[in-house]
Amino acid sequence: MEIPIEQILQDFAVIMIIASVMTLIFYRLKQPVVIGFIVAGIIIGPNTPPFSLIHNTDVLNLFAEMGVILLLFSVGMEFPIQRLKRIGRKAIIIATSEAFGTLAIGFFTAQALGLGFYDSLFIALAISVTSTVIVMRVLGELNMMKEEAATLILGTAIIEDILIISLLAIFQSSGVSGDISVNEIMISIAITIGFIVGVLIVGSKIVPKLMDVIARTNQHDVLIVAAVGVAFGFAFISFQLGISVAAGAFFAGVLIAESRSHAVTSVLATPVKDIFAALFFVSVGALMDFKLIPLFIIPALILIGVSIGAKFLTVYLSSRLQGVSNLSSTRTAVGLSSSGGEIALVVAKGGIDVGAASPFILPMIGTMTIITTFISPYVIKYGWKFTERYRKDQDKDNGLPQSGAGSNSEAH
Repeated sequence: MEIPIEQILQDFAVIMIIASVMTLIFYRLKQPVVIGFIVAGIIIGPNTPPFSLIHNTDVLNLFAEMGVILLLFSVGMEFPIQRLKRIGRKAIIIATSEAFGTLAIGFFTAQALGLGFYDSLFIALAISVTSTVIVMRVLGELNMMKEEAATLILGTAIIEDILIISLLAIFQSSGVSGDISVNEIMISIAITIGFIVGVLIVGSKIVPKLMDVIARTNQHDVLIVAAVGVAFGFAFISFQLGISVAAGAFFAGVLIAESRSHAVTSVLATPVKDIFAALFFVSVGALMDFKLIPLFIIPALILIGVSIGAKFLTVYLSSRLQGVSNLSSTRTAVGLSSSGGEIALVVAKGGIDVGAASPFILPMIGTMTIITTFISPYVIKYGWKFTERYRKDQDKDNGLPQSGAGSNSEAH
C-alpha cells in the first residue's frame, strides 16, 4: 500500500516539532533527553486519546527501523577491534557472568510471573542491558573516570553490548518459526558466529582501507555517504541471513572504527545519528500502548528489582573471584546494575518485529527503561559516595591516610 507523500511529510514534521519541544523541557528539568523523546512519542501516538497526531504507523515503523540501524552503527564506531582486544580478561569474564546470569535469573522470574517462553526470553535479554552512555556520563561528573572500577565498567559494558546484540540475533532467528528446536537454535548460533567472524576477519581487511581511500579525497559528503552506505549494506546482509539488522549495523560501525579516518567519520555521522536516534525513540514511544500499564506495572517493578539484584550479585562475585578489591568490586557492581538502556528498547522491538514476542512487552520494557534511566544517575552517584565514605572510615579505623574522592589509591 502506497503512503501519500503528504502524510509522510506531515508525520515527519509532527515528530520533529513535538520531539524538539519535549527534549527542551526535559533539558531544562535536567533529565535525560531520551525520556523526552519517548514522552513525545506517547503524546503523538495512536494509543493516546483523544486522537493520534500520526496518520500512518507504517511510517513510524520505517523511522524506527532506520533509527535502530544508525543508532547501533554509531555505538559500533566507539569500539574498534584493537580496543576490544585491550579490554582484558577481567572485563570479559565479568560481562559474560553478568549477561548470562541476569538472562537466566530474569527468564525464570518472567516465567514465574506467567509470561510465555519467548516473551520471557526477550524480556530477560532486555533487562540484561546496561547503558554505557548514562554510566560514563555520571562517572565523568564525579571525576571518577581514572578509578579502576570505571575502567572495568567501561570494558564490561563494551563486551556486554556485543553479547546482547549477538544474542538478539540468535533469539530472533530461532523465534521466527515459533518452534523451540535445538537444531534451529544451533543453526542460528552458527550463522550468527559465522557472520561475526566473517565481518571481523574479512571485513576488517577491506572496509577500513576503502574508507581511508575515500577519506583521501577530502570530500566530507562522499565520506559520510559511504559510511552510511556501509551501515545499511551490512544491515541488509544480516537481514538476508536472518540476523538482526542491529547486529549488522553494529559490526559495520566496528569496521569503520578500524579506519584511520574514523575520527572524522564519527564527527560527520553524529548529526545523522542524532536525527534518526530521535526518530527511533519517538517511534518507540508512539507505538507503546500505555493503557496496558495497570496490567503490568507490578511485574515491571519486580523485574527491575530482579535486574538490579542479579547484575549486582553477578558482577560483584565475578570481580572478587578475579582478585579485584572489595571497593572496586562494589563500585563496578553498582555502576553496572543501576541502568537499563536504549538497547533494551531495540531488543523489545526486535522480538516483536519477527513475531516471536507479544506486543505488550514493548510498553513494559519502555516503562522499565524510563524508570531505570531516571534512577540510574542517583544510584551511581550516591552508591559511589557511600563507598567512598566507607573507605575513609576504614582507613581511619586502620590508621591509614585518607584519600580524595577522585584518587586511584585502591587496595589490590
